[in-house]
Amino acid sequence: MSVKTSPPPRARPQAAREHPSGDPRFNLIDRTLKRFSYQQDALIEVLHTAQETFGFLSDDLLIYVARQLKLPLSWVYGVATFYHFFTLKPQGKHTCIVCMGTACYVKRAAEIVAALQQAFHVEPGGTTADGLLSLSTARCLGSCGLAPVLVLDGEVLGRETPESTLERVRQLLLAERSEAAPSANDDAVHVTNGGIHEPI
Repeated sequence: MSVKTSPPPRARPQAAREHPSGDPRFNLIDRTLKRFSYQQDALIEVLHTAQETFGFLSDDLLIYVARQLKLPLSWVYGVATFYHFFTLKPQGKHTCIVCMGTACYVKRAAEIVAALQQAFHVEPGGTTADGLLSLSTARCLGSCGLAPVLVLDGEVLGRETPESTLERVRQLLLAERSEAAPSANDDAVHVTNGGIHEPI
């Protein structure tokens, strides 16, 4: 007489449980982990999802990803700091990445960086005090034929000069500030014939 037993229930992976912080954004990271079956070679894809979701890779995020993929934290940190598209600090609303590869450097990339530093009081790797602009440099963006190259909010711009870059960034920030500032007419009202105040 044989007795059939059911296999023991499988433990749910940690990612299937709610994250201790209760932050629902971790669910997006968990979906990516699940889609790649928690494979360690999915590290870059998982880090991309984490940065897109949170805006930057905090220490907590790096630890979480390392634990979920069962990788040493030093390995995850090494990958996150090796690639220029990952950032460990909160970024500004707009980003400017200046290529400092050889072709760009000899065509005035350093002058572009210096002009941005002076005009917006921001160091490479930093963000302006108002949180609107982050400036960073990259070893090479792979567009040497367009040198000097920069990436402004994801748009690759070639054959830039310090002057053209300053103009582009100023226009971008001016548009941002004008959208954020209330219009002078927002509180203006006029009186109609019936004495009712209506917004202009």
